[in-house]
Amino acid sequence: MSSNDSVLRTKPVEDVLAQQGDAGSEGDGRHLSRRLGAKDLMGFGIGIVIGTGIFTLTGIEAKGHAGPGVVLSFAIAGVVSLLAALCYAELASAVPTAGSAYTYAYATIGEIFAWIIGWDLILEFALGAAVVARGWSGYLQELFDLPKTLFGEAAPVNVGAVAIVLVLGIVAVIGIRESARVTNTLVVIKVAICAFVIVLGATFVKSANLTPFIPPSQPAKSESGLSQPLSQALFGIEPSAFGMAGVLTAAAVVFFSYTGFEAVANLGEETRKPSRDLPLGLLGTLGICTVLYVGVSLVLTGMVDYRQINVGAPIASAFESVGAHWAANLISVAAVAGLTSVILVDIVAMGRIGFSMGRDRLLPPAVAKVHPKWGTPYRITTGTALFVMVLAALVPLDELANLVSIGTLFAFVVVSIAVPILRRTKPDMKRPFRVPLSPVIPILSALACLYLMTNLSLETWWRFAVWMLLGFLVYFVYGRRNARLARQG
Repeated sequence: MSSNDSVLRTKPVEDVLAQQGDAGSEGDGRHLSRRLGAKDLMGFGIGIVIGTGIFTLTGIEAKGHAGPGVVLSFAIAGVVSLLAALCYAELASAVPTAGSAYTYAYATIGEIFAWIIGWDLILEFALGAAVVARGWSGYLQELFDLPKTLFGEAAPVNVGAVAIVLVLGIVAVIGIRESARVTNTLVVIKVAICAFVIVLGATFVKSANLTPFIPPSQPAKSESGLSQPLSQALFGIEPSAFGMAGVLTAAAVVFFSYTGFEAVANLGEETRKPSRDLPLGLLGTLGICTVLYVGVSLVLTGMVDYRQINVGAPIASAFESVGAHWAANLISVAAVAGLTSVILVDIVAMGRIGFSMGRDRLLPPAVAKVHPKWGTPYRITTGTALFVMVLAALVPLDELANLVSIGTLFAFVVVSIAVPILRRTKPDMKRPFRVPLSPVIPILSALACLYLMTNLSLETWWRFAVWMLLGFLVYFVYGRRNARLARQG
């Protein structure tokens, strides 16, 4: 079998860079337009990271696993995310492309792995957008007392979720600058509200609520069957709540509050100065979000005894419990704004991944067509938005939410491994940003992400396997034979 017939064939980095075009290639149907700066990238990053995590997971994990120690959980998860972000920053600055982890895998470990990641990330962002759209509909229903037959989980067809995906899909198609403006506006609102929560909430903190900071360990309710974590099934580990083990368990869960920052790397081909702006966008996103997460979780557990936290709306309920009802309303508005920006960035990210796969002919090349006026991959963006609308309208996705996480973590593992591989195979390649202490940090990043993957349920692994098998079918029936590299053989 020749190298061009192998499923492990790699795409030369030089070919990746040659496909990027330059700022003057707008509207030619093959290149995306370079219109974004570091501020826009941080806006997209914060827009997708700060969402359901800060508004729901904070309370759930404080009450169920960590108590006030959830502050440490967010800090630990932030450090693990930072390790992955450093790896993304090196690859994104050296190979600024719309495909992110998909393209990095294609250039390092082979086409089949690139396909798996691209297929996997499309699922991640589609499910994420649909889940958040349904959450957005529910928040809006509560805030304005809208009819439950059209908005929220009780609706037979969630019209509210469909409507927000339709509007944001149009914004994503019209242009990346327009998407950036909408996202940046929403980000300013929710960052301001988060800062407001920290400053005002600090005045209601009671030291008694933070003592003990890490509650004593106790046995957790035993899980069995497909709902038990993979690690528990493999090693017979007894689950526990609270104590340091509870803090680490919560860290594995709240890590998913940070997922989404990799969407920044998908915008490399639309960044004016990727060598400078991509590392700033990635690391700036994580730095700001970690500070906000730690601050909000500290204030929440200081305002309310962790055993009394309302897990449905923890932050708003905390302010209501101290009589600040007006503040609770402001926080609800911030939740709507926060979830809106998450949906928009998910749709934008899906379009860029599909664009890269179509350009490489692993998907039909027609999907990679760029609009001559708007400079966006309008066909794949429209198609994926329609897919999200169907999911958001009809499918309750709470039991599928972990699929978002396993897909992200798998991509993080591959990106972490790609850094030392590319250092070895392309030692002379220009790297504007370099991961310090390589290969130690990339290896630590990969191991940390693998550990978190083992904390996901067997049911999640099973569903992930089904989606991957479907992806293999598409690849071997269409992608492998029609790929650009196969045609070059």
